[in-house]
Amino acid sequence: MHSKQVIESGTPLTHAKKALIMLHGRGGSAEDIISLASYLPLEGFYIVAPQATNHTWYPLSFLAPISQNEPWLGSALDRVKELSDHIQQAGIAPSNIFILGFSQGACLTLEFAARNAQKWGGVIALTGGLIGDQLEPSRYPGDFSGTPIFMSNGSNDPHVPLMRSEQSKQQLEKMNAKVELLVYPGRPHTILEEELKAAAGYLR
Repeated sequence: MHSKQVIESGTPLTHAKKALIMLHGRGGSAEDIISLASYLPLEGFYIVAPQATNHTWYPLSFLAPISQNEPWLGSALDRVKELSDHIQQAGIAPSNIFILGFSQGACLTLEFAARNAQKWGGVIALTGGLIGDQLEPSRYPGDFSGTPIFMSNGSNDPHVPLMRSEQSKQQLEKMNAKVELLVYPGRPHTILEEELKAAAGYLR
């Protein structure tokens, strides 16, 4: 399904103390999302951004039944898992691994983290929510052990309903994550400088 193409930046993995996986949105690219690194405090971080085949992680809305987004969604989750495992094999513990995504990438970020809940360094979902037509707690049996999660959304985003972000926050909190959801009135489907400033606090 998804190619093994990635862009790497920051400190080489063999010398890094922390790592950040960055997931682009639909129609975006690894280059797009990794360009945000210049706005974030990432000294000493190994940074990696995978590229989705045809610039999309899964074909339909994140609110479609999960089966309708397969096998692309499963392949996307596998790619993130492979990257996480590779980073851990280099000696960086999950508690020093951070995951950040925007839009479709933010949905993938939350879905991966929730299906693999443990003490992560931090999770940053810029305009996203958990995936599926219904939220099914049985998909998320793990415990975040206090992982800090930052979520953002606009009050009336055209692609990610605020209600789903709110429902996702509740689910993640039930799994012992510490979740902050910032809502920006009337914000278009984009990333504000203000959001990056908030995200920076989670990476420090």
